[in-house]
Amino acid sequence: MNRERLSNGGMSSVRRRGRQAIRLGDAAAELLEQRISRRQASFAAISELWERLLPAALSDHCRIVDMSGGHLVVLVDSASYASELRWCSPELLEDLQQGCPKARIKGIKVSVG
Repeated sequence: MNRERLSNGGMSSVRRRGRQAIRLGDAAAELLEQRISRRQASFAAISELWERLLPAALSDHCRIVDMSGGHLVVLVDSASYASELRWCSPELLEDLQQGCPKARIKGIKVSVG
């Protein structure tokens, strides 16, 4: 491996095959900006729409906890509210798909906890 130590204002970095390494903080900031910020923005739009669509009787008992593999994961505080949410999920899913088409939501997974 072709490595060469460089002095960088008291900090050292490693050059590999002609490319200069970047600082960990810079790499993390770039990751946040390029990937996580976009996902967070999409998740925020979904959460906002979810709050508007969810029946009032369920709003205090259900919360979105994740978006995984195109499925919205919703945590519900009791089995009875989970059943009620499952009952209205097809309509909610359709409205979410229309309201947030870029999110590509395929389904809603209900979890009691």
